[in-house]
Amino acid sequence: MSAHEGLRRAGAHELASAAGAALSVTWRSAPGEVIGQVAMAVAEAAAPVATAWLTKSVLDRLTSPDGAVAGLALGLAAAGLAVAALPGIGRYLRARTSRRAGAEAIDKLFAEVERQVGLRRFEDPVFLDRIRLAQQGAGTTGDLVSNICAGMHGVLSLAGFVGSLLVLSPAMTALVVLAAVPVLVAELLLSRGRATLQFDTEPIHRREFFYGRLLTDVQAATEIRLFGIGAFLRARMMAERREANAAESRMDRHELAAQGGLSVLSAVVAGAGLWWAITAARRGALGVGDVAMFIAAVGGVQAALNTLISSAASAHQRLLIFSHYVAVTRAEPDMPSVATGTAHALRQGIELQDVWFRYSDDHPWVLRGIDLSIPCGRSVALVGLNGAGKSTLIRLLCRMYDPTRGRILWDGVDLRDLPPAALRDRISAVFQDHMNYDMTAAENIGLGDLPALDDVVRIREAALRAGVHETLSELPRGYDTLLTRIFFSEADKGDAETGVVLSGGQWQRLALARALVRDGRDLMILDEPSSGLDPEAEHEVHARIRERRAGRTSLLISHRLSAVRDADHIAVLHDGRIAEQGSHEALIEADGHYARLFRRQAAGYQETR
Repeated sequence: MSAHEGLRRAGAHELASAAGAALSVTWRSAPGEVIGQVAMAVAEAAAPVATAWLTKSVLDRLTSPDGAVAGLALGLAAAGLAVAALPGIGRYLRARTSRRAGAEAIDKLFAEVERQVGLRRFEDPVFLDRIRLAQQGAGTTGDLVSNICAGMHGVLSLAGFVGSLLVLSPAMTALVVLAAVPVLVAELLLSRGRATLQFDTEPIHRREFFYGRLLTDVQAATEIRLFGIGAFLRARMMAERREANAAESRMDRHELAAQGGLSVLSAVVAGAGLWWAITAARRGALGVGDVAMFIAAVGGVQAALNTLISSAASAHQRLLIFSHYVAVTRAEPDMPSVATGTAHALRQGIELQDVWFRYSDDHPWVLRGIDLSIPCGRSVALVGLNGAGKSTLIRLLCRMYDPTRGRILWDGVDLRDLPPAALRDRISAVFQDHMNYDMTAAENIGLGDLPALDDVVRIREAALRAGVHETLSELPRGYDTLLTRIFFSEADKGDAETGVVLSGGQWQRLALARALVRDGRDLMILDEPSSGLDPEAEHEVHARIRERRAGRTSLLISHRLSAVRDADHIAVLHDGRIAEQGSHEALIEADGHYARLFRRQAAGYQETR
């Protein structure tokens, strides 16, 4: 069943599970505030009922011969003070509960997201939509307790005012209560409709956000202006907005029609009750205090029913949204993994044995029967055209995916039998699509190995080895300079010290430094480590890399064959298979794929007459 269908068919069990999870998080994070809200709900429910009875008693005393009302007046004043003061205290407690529970729920949500071993979940649009809805649900976790307390307030108020009405007229009591049944049914249906709408429009809002982000992204700005595609992207963005608005407008019309009709019903019932009370008073069946009590009771019953229905509908909608939070936090990892154990230092090497891989049963094979050895202490290079499967093979080595068939061995142990975190702690890498973190220069390097985050010496050594130390030292605040402009306003963006944006080549070197600070790892993966560099910088970087990988186990991927010719072993990927492998000299002599690619590239650097 899809997540969308699951939302539509969420039954009592799913809602109860969501309620249990939300209440558990709220109680752990704010037990005192929860108890306070319960106490406030009881007090807020009792105060209006007490006010109504005291008002009746005062009016009855005023029409009686003795007319002693001093004590009742003091009680009425105290009840009025409670009615005025208690809501403010309740709002304060609700706000504290919401903040504390929301913070804990968000932390738990992302802690559970981190349990996902690989990348498959993050490539699933339904799961991504669920994460976004789960964030919304987590942010309002504590509000469920507020809904429950509001419902408790409604039940207690209803009981008090219904009891008061029963004393005056059982028939009118039944009429007022029965009139609330269609209101409850309608509100529950509307709450389900609102939750379903929220899930239906989430992909639309995500696409709208994508176009809006493109229109304000500094990296896209040049191309958008040069090609004149701003209006086109804006039209796409507004089309998504109009589609979402149309769906929300339909929901608004349903709400207007339903709630308008229900308001008319409530007004008719209240009017009928008032007519009965006045008629009964004129006959002498009710006194002045009874009439006042009846009016207050009818209003109180309707207000209590509205509070009860509103809190029930709100809780229902929140639980439907929170069910996504439950689904994400209880989702099984995308791949089976070993929870305990270690990955020992590499002594023999890595073996890929008949490795086949495709991203799903509907996708074509990316790798087809790969057999490859990466001996310990040796350098292996992978070359091939785009789409040959080089990046996929790297993801398998880092265990972001498992092979569809075959296996990958680390000193004879299948990667699936090693704890993923322990395996990855043995690997360092520079990726072609490396991350540029909106943080300081030092943090951008230190993130490669968290113990080095505050180790200035290690960070500077890594920057020196990557050839980026001089660049970073000349920044306005040196290594403490923020490498972003997104956290600052228009007023201070002219101040260079507020943030600096590096060039593509400088970011490439910084990514290399981030990998080099992760020193002492068993396997170094270099995926196009010089793709953003000019020829002189590329030569310098590869010279530094050769020094670092000497005597170490490394896997180098590059389209520039001059950068891989000195590797101990070169494997050529073609159409998902190892087409040929050997040393540079042996492959040139074989005159196959590698030789043709090498000559073609070399010809581009040779002068022609």
